[in-house]
Amino acid sequence: MLPESKSDAILGVSAQYHDSAAALTVNGRIVAAAHEERFTRVKGDASLPYNAIRYVLSAASLGADDLAAVVFYESPFAKLDRLVTTQSVGSLSGTGLFVRSLGTWIPQKLWVARSLRECLGSEVPVVMGDHHLSHAASAFYPSPYESAAILTVDGVGEWTTTCLSHGSGRSIDMIEQVEYPNSLGMLYSAFTLYCGFKINSGEYKLMGLAPYGEPRFLDKILDELLYLSKDGSYSLNPRYFSYLTQLRTYGPGFEELLGARSRHPDDPLTQHYADVAASIQAATDQAMLGFARRARERTGESRLCLAGGVALNVVSVGAIERSGIFDSVWVQPAAGDAGGALGSALWAAYTMFDHPRIVDPLDSMRGSFLGPTPSEGSASTEEVIARYGLVARPLTDDLLASEVADLLAAGSVVAIAKGRMEYGPRALGSRSILADPRDPSMQSRLNQKTKFREGFRPFAPVVLVEDAQTYFHMDSCESPYMLKTYYVREELRKPVDSSAPDDGERFFHMARQARSTLPAVTHQDYSARVQTADSKRHPFLHSVLSNFKDRTGCSVLVNTSFNLRGEPIVSSALDAVECFLHSDIDALVLEGFLIEKSRQEASSLRPHKTSPRGED
Repeated sequence: MLPESKSDAILGVSAQYHDSAAALTVNGRIVAAAHEERFTRVKGDASLPYNAIRYVLSAASLGADDLAAVVFYESPFAKLDRLVTTQSVGSLSGTGLFVRSLGTWIPQKLWVARSLRECLGSEVPVVMGDHHLSHAASAFYPSPYESAAILTVDGVGEWTTTCLSHGSGRSIDMIEQVEYPNSLGMLYSAFTLYCGFKINSGEYKLMGLAPYGEPRFLDKILDELLYLSKDGSYSLNPRYFSYLTQLRTYGPGFEELLGARSRHPDDPLTQHYADVAASIQAATDQAMLGFARRARERTGESRLCLAGGVALNVVSVGAIERSGIFDSVWVQPAAGDAGGALGSALWAAYTMFDHPRIVDPLDSMRGSFLGPTPSEGSASTEEVIARYGLVARPLTDDLLASEVADLLAAGSVVAIAKGRMEYGPRALGSRSILADPRDPSMQSRLNQKTKFREGFRPFAPVVLVEDAQTYFHMDSCESPYMLKTYYVREELRKPVDSSAPDDGERFFHMARQARSTLPAVTHQDYSARVQTADSKRHPFLHSVLSNFKDRTGCSVLVNTSFNLRGEPIVSSALDAVECFLHSDIDALVLEGFLIEKSRQEASSLRPHKTSPRGED
């Protein structure tokens, strides 16, 4: 697995805010990367990633003493400087919050180098990085470009919230920055909270809600909350926000502006909140397009790389791609804070250790399959099957793909836990739930009975790369990481009835309608978050789709993450079996085994733990 020399193994770490992770590079090559949440089963786990660190070292058969360096993805000292500085210009009412923040910063976050050395049991050198430089490195270095413009957009790093950089070869030049408290990511999170979703995990729900509404609050947002200049820069109106004095991101004036109180998570969704979601999404699109134009102007590059949490907003990324500002756009699959672990390791490899950067025309992410296999948990696949008394048929990959296609064509829901786990928030076929997108009832079934989540939530399609343009408007037929939206072709669309008796019914009326011949994956605006499957990155998924096409004439499947509401994506064989038993999934591919519920004894199907937890 390793290059010849182990001398320049670099461990990258992100932690202490949300989505902590570890990544390992050896001589500039990406070897392994994983989220801590997949091991601890705590969604968005922010703690120091002890388990992920152990995994990435074991994946390379290395110990801590083999490391040339550990790189933390940001500077805790610079972040503390922001906390102290913002408190000094804030009001006295924020003093309590500031003191509580210091209570965690001083013992836990400021001395992260010491904690990492204790974790590793080694005096390995620990280097502090820069948050947005780590994001930029994660976006540019694995990209298929020798040079490119780089945009990183998130809530906040140390001070920076948005950064425009230029990458060329091994170098990254940070050109322009927007600083806290002006933050597009924090603005979007404020609306996430207002609509009743959880910050740092519910933004994708807000994005999914947006197509159900009309952007009737857009003018208010642009007049009162967000100033967008013609040169692409932006700023927020501090009158409506309370970052400095409260844990809550906005004040009473925010609710007054939008004409209704914040939605409680248990309250029903109404058209008002759908319209609010549509409005902030439209504003975000405009801001991202403005900064993209600025990036093209300042760098002269025709290619763009994206990272940071806002880069996971597939709607805005799709708008940038369709705008034609750039000839091509590449997004880091782990664009959020977890990706900072990989970016920091790559930055050190190319700038501190001078490794040559070899540009792969596909990209260097290896399909983003950088995590452990199901058997690399606390028990092997065979041990878990035996422990639960499951009837499991061992099959070759060719037979597995054929039988899975048969099950899907017959209307079954099939989960996949096979091969190395995905790095990033998207399930790309190794920890996925697959289903037939042509079934009008499939979206409702998957939301309500399989994943136990809100019924309006959309699902993504995975399509054979060679057939992608048959179903979707795609200038380029490649979208391997499910990070961009494309529109379903007109000939596949169905007319819909947009009338509704009142505000309370309109939302549900629109959500129930099939909008194309692929109703389970077609959103309200005829868009879809498309993943393309090719035989090089994921041969098994490509084979399943090919077999499904042979049986049905359709080369598209629903692909959603293999997890239940409130839980991270499954990692181990034990996780996969527990999730399988707690939902109405009909069959499970567990490495080289096929496990069908219809073949199990009643005792095997009895759940072994409590019901799924959490809010998400």
